[in-house]
Amino acid sequence: MSDHDMNDFPNAETNQSAGEPEFEIIGSEPVTETPAQSAEAIPPRETAGKKKPVVCLMGEFSAGKSTLSNLLMGNSSLPVNVTATQLPPVWIAKGDEPPYRVALDDGEYDIDLDRIEDVSVDDTSHIRIFHDAELLDICDLIDMPGISDPNMDAEVWQRVIHKADIVIWCTHATQAWRQSEAAVWSMLPPELYEKSFLLLTRMDKILSERDQMRVVKRVGRETVGLFRELFPISLTRALAAGEDTEKWQASGAAAFLDGLKALVNEIAAGAEADEGAVEAADDVPMRSVMPTRVKPKLLTARPARRRPEAGDVSDPLASL
Repeated sequence: MSDHDMNDFPNAETNQSAGEPEFEIIGSEPVTETPAQSAEAIPPRETAGKKKPVVCLMGEFSAGKSTLSNLLMGNSSLPVNVTATQLPPVWIAKGDEPPYRVALDDGEYDIDLDRIEDVSVDDTSHIRIFHDAELLDICDLIDMPGISDPNMDAEVWQRVIHKADIVIWCTHATQAWRQSEAAVWSMLPPELYEKSFLLLTRMDKILSERDQMRVVKRVGRETVGLFRELFPISLTRALAAGEDTEKWQASGAAAFLDGLKALVNEIAAGAEADEGAVEAADDVPMRSVMPTRVKPKLLTARPARRRPEAGDVSDPLASL
């Protein structure tokens, strides 16, 4: 998160000092586990507190997802190997626990963060890592693999997408919203559409303001009803803005992060309201409703109609 928005998220902790390492694993040294080792799964972790909204980052290869992850993580960026393209989905949460992987059978296995790229997508649902970033105070992040990788089956991200409350889809502005992207997006649950953002990344690659507006209008027309909002943004300029508020806003990051914060808070408030409604309903004693026997309505026969005799039919020409 940029220094411009240090106080935008509630209960945010201050970033680490410049002299401290950017990412630190606290606890015993994790042990790498592979299927060949047949290691015993560790007991499932217990999650404390209420469930946070889960924000999922998606897009094709080189659309800017890794840069977006760094922007959202703030000054303490993730290690480079965590954003490797061949990884299973990476679930990032607040904390200092050792990383682990969740297998397809829901078993959990400790992994070595320095060798995280060794985790196989064939038997892994997702990887869980923990980080100290202020955004993670209010939500979790899932960084999906690039959906355009021919060596990565769609099942890899389909295993986890049902966990997402919000999707941020990154599309390269110079070739925005390709047919392949639209095809994948149509596979997502429609209920995610109104809770998702479309990011037109690398807007700085389009030099003319007129051309930028043309791209935004075209993509807006082609994605009507598919996203809550569309944000043109230059992620590299946002990261380079530093303390320059004008550059930060000009990059498009300010508007995007304001929108994300509002949506996360909206979903969190809705979840708390739903939970309160369920608790209130549990306090109300159940009332048995017995079925009522309905007495059928008697049908009355229609009066018989007399067929006209031949002499009753008048000649229409007789009056002429």
